[in-house]
Amino acid sequence: MTQTDTETRSVVVERDFVHPPEKLWRALTQPHLIEDWLMKNDFVPSPGHKFQLRGEWGGIIDCEVLAIEPDRSLSYTWNFANDDPAYALASVVTFTLTPNAAGTHLRVEQSGFRPGQKQAYGGAHAGWKQFLGKLEETLAGL
Repeated sequence: MTQTDTETRSVVVERDFVHPPEKLWRALTQPHLIEDWLMKNDFVPSPGHKFQLRGEWGGIIDCEVLAIEPDRSLSYTWNFANDDPAYALASVVTFTLTPNAAGTHLRVEQSGFRPGQKQAYGGAHAGWKQFLGKLEETLAGL
Protein backbone atom coordinates (compact mmCIF):
# COMPACT_ATOMS: atom_id res chain seq x y z
CA MET A 1 0.00 0.00 0.00
CA THR A 2 1.48 3.36 -0.99
CA GLN A 3 0.81 6.74 0.50
CA THR A 4 -0.68 9.38 -1.77
CA ASP A 5 0.27 13.04 -1.61
CA THR A 6 -2.92 13.77 0.34
CA GLU A 7 -2.33 11.18 3.05
CA THR A 8 -0.71 12.34 6.25
CA ARG A 9 0.85 10.64 9.23
CA SER A 10 0.76 11.40 12.92
CA VAL A 11 3.41 11.29 15.63
CA VAL A 12 2.00 9.88 18.86
CA VAL A 13 3.98 9.97 22.11
CA GLU A 14 2.45 8.73 25.36
CA ARG A 15 3.69 8.95 28.92
CA ASP A 16 2.41 8.36 32.43
CA PHE A 17 2.96 11.04 35.06
CA VAL A 18 2.63 10.69 38.85
CA HIS A 19 0.72 13.98 38.95
CA PRO A 20 -3.03 14.67 38.81
CA PRO A 21 -4.56 15.99 35.56
CA GLU A 22 -5.06 19.45 37.11
CA LYS A 23 -1.31 19.81 37.65
CA LEU A 24 -0.50 18.70 34.10
CA TRP A 25 -3.17 21.07 32.79
CA ARG A 26 -1.44 24.01 34.47
CA ALA A 27 1.85 23.08 32.79
CA LEU A 28 0.10 22.79 29.41
CA THR A 29 -1.79 26.09 29.63
CA GLN A 30 0.17 28.63 31.70
CA PRO A 31 2.63 30.58 29.51
CA HIS A 32 5.51 30.69 32.03
CA LEU A 33 5.24 26.92 32.55
CA ILE A 34 4.93 26.22 28.80
CA GLU A 35 8.13 28.22 28.34
CA ASP A 36 9.83 26.06 30.96
CA TRP A 37 9.25 22.76 29.13
CA LEU A 38 8.42 23.69 25.52
CA MET A 39 9.17 27.17 24.16
CA LYS A 40 8.65 30.90 24.74
CA ASN A 41 5.06 31.76 23.87
CA ASP A 42 2.10 34.10 24.13
CA PHE A 43 -0.44 31.35 24.75
CA VAL A 44 -3.91 32.10 26.12
CA PRO A 45 -6.21 29.12 26.80
CA SER A 46 -9.07 30.37 24.64
CA PRO A 47 -10.38 28.80 21.40
CA GLY A 48 -9.46 30.97 18.42
CA HIS A 49 -6.50 32.62 20.18
CA LYS A 50 -3.53 32.92 17.83
CA PHE A 51 -0.11 32.61 19.43
CA GLN A 52 3.50 31.86 18.62
CA LEU A 53 6.01 29.41 19.99
CA ARG A 54 9.56 30.76 19.70
CA GLY A 55 12.36 28.23 19.73
CA GLU A 56 15.85 28.86 21.11
CA TRP A 57 17.06 27.91 17.61
CA GLY A 58 15.41 31.07 16.25
CA GLY A 59 12.38 29.41 14.65
CA ILE A 60 8.82 30.61 15.07
CA ILE A 61 5.81 28.33 15.07
CA ASP A 62 2.45 29.96 14.38
CA CYS A 63 -0.41 28.42 16.34
CA GLU A 64 -4.12 28.81 16.98
CA VAL A 65 -6.07 27.23 19.82
CA LEU A 66 -8.67 24.90 18.30
CA ALA A 67 -10.31 23.24 21.31
CA ILE A 68 -10.04 23.16 25.07
CA GLU A 69 -11.63 20.83 27.58
CA PRO A 70 -10.07 21.77 30.96
CA ASP A 71 -8.03 19.01 32.61
CA ARG A 72 -8.89 16.68 29.69
CA SER A 73 -7.77 17.87 26.24
CA LEU A 74 -6.16 20.73 24.36
CA SER A 75 -5.50 21.08 20.65
CA TYR A 76 -3.90 23.78 18.54
CA THR A 77 -2.46 24.24 15.10
CA TRP A 78 1.33 23.99 14.74
CA ASN A 79 2.43 25.72 11.56
CA PHE A 80 6.10 26.09 10.75
CA ALA A 81 6.99 28.00 7.59
CA ASN A 82 10.22 26.96 5.88
CA ASP A 83 11.63 27.42 2.37
CA ASP A 84 12.34 23.68 2.30
CA PRO A 85 9.03 21.81 1.84
CA ALA A 86 10.50 18.83 3.71
CA TYR A 87 10.47 20.98 6.86
CA ALA A 88 7.52 23.34 6.31
CA LEU A 89 4.71 21.93 8.39
CA ALA A 90 1.00 22.58 8.81
CA SER A 91 -0.14 20.30 11.60
CA VAL A 92 -2.33 19.96 14.68
CA VAL A 93 -1.10 19.03 18.16
CA THR A 94 -3.55 17.43 20.57
CA PHE A 95 -2.88 16.73 24.23
CA THR A 96 -5.20 14.21 25.89
CA LEU A 97 -5.10 13.72 29.67
CA THR A 98 -6.56 10.57 31.21
CA PRO A 99 -6.56 10.04 34.98
CA ASN A 100 -5.16 6.68 36.10
CA ALA A 101 -4.19 4.98 39.35
CA ALA A 102 -0.66 6.44 39.25
CA GLY A 103 -1.70 9.99 38.26
CA THR A 104 -2.26 10.92 34.62
CA HIS A 105 -1.69 9.31 31.24
CA LEU A 106 -0.75 11.96 28.67
CA ARG A 107 -1.12 11.31 24.96
CA VAL A 108 0.40 13.83 22.55
CA GLU A 109 -0.51 13.54 18.89
CA GLN A 110 0.88 15.76 16.15
CA SER A 111 -0.95 15.11 12.89
CA GLY A 112 -0.36 16.40 9.38
CA PHE A 113 3.03 15.04 8.26
CA ARG A 114 3.10 14.58 4.48
CA PRO A 115 4.82 11.57 2.84
CA GLY A 116 7.96 13.54 1.89
CA GLN A 117 8.55 14.74 5.45
CA LYS A 118 10.39 11.77 6.93
CA GLN A 119 13.00 13.95 8.66
CA ALA A 120 10.39 16.32 10.12
CA TYR A 121 8.35 13.29 11.26
CA GLY A 122 11.38 11.70 12.94
CA GLY A 123 12.39 15.03 14.44
CA ALA A 124 8.92 15.55 15.91
CA HIS A 125 8.92 12.06 17.41
CA ALA A 126 12.28 12.65 19.10
CA GLY A 127 11.35 16.23 19.99
CA TRP A 128 8.12 15.32 21.79
CA LYS A 129 9.91 12.66 23.82
CA GLN A 130 12.47 15.30 24.86
CA PHE A 131 9.75 17.89 25.61
CA LEU A 132 7.86 15.40 27.80
CA GLY A 133 11.07 14.73 29.73
CA LYS A 134 11.33 18.48 30.37
CA LEU A 135 7.63 18.53 31.30
CA GLU A 136 8.32 15.93 33.98
CA GLU A 137 11.02 18.22 35.43
CA THR A 138 8.65 21.20 35.34
CA LEU A 139 5.92 19.21 37.13
CA ALA A 140 8.36 18.01 39.77
CA GLY A 141 9.16 21.66 40.58
CA LEU A 142 5.54 22.73 41.02
